[in-house]
Amino acid sequence: MKRVALLISGGGSNMLRLVQDMTGDHPARPVLVASNDPGAAGLARAAALGIPTAAVDHRAFPRDRAGFEAALIEPLLAAEPDIICLAGFMRILTPAFVTRFAGRMLNIHPSLLPKYPGLDTHARALAAGDAEAGATVHLVTPELDAGPILGQARVPVLPGDTPAMLAARVLVQEHRLYPAVLRRFAAGDRTPVTLC
Repeated sequence: MKRVALLISGGGSNMLRLVQDMTGDHPARPVLVASNDPGAAGLARAAALGIPTAAVDHRAFPRDRAGFEAALIEPLLAAEPDIICLAGFMRILTPAFVTRFAGRMLNIHPSLLPKYPGLDTHARALAAGDAEAGATVHLVTPELDAGPILGQARVPVLPGDTPAMLAARVLVQEHRLYPAVLRRFAAGDRTPVTLC
């Protein structure tokens, strides 16, 4: 049984979907939900489900990412995860941190990578006139949103879409895609998942 730690920054909707799926015959179980924001609503949600939680406030480490990551890594190492899932974790991790967990850290990103790494993905897709958008789960590497793709889900861009409308439709697919990828990844299968 693989041990999964999940990193969040907010409400944790993707974290919840992953945790809800890690039951029964799933090859993994959640062992920790950690956040860079002690007030993140997802921490209370995880605690209510009986999952250990930890918070390291990044604001206590101004201009000191290495110090923040040193504090974050303590509860992670104590949880002994086999896999780390970034699920709405809104901090860029240093190459040293990423390298420590190379091949074991997944992220979900709200675009069809390699298009639109970084922020404002939905507005960028609309501005470009794209016919479709979506979400990607990938392995985390030192280069932002550039790791090997493990799964993608696509949604059409509709006439009159706003970034918020498109984001809402993409989020529905994120909640399908990430659990499907994690289930396969935890079983040792890195064949990409494609959802429409």
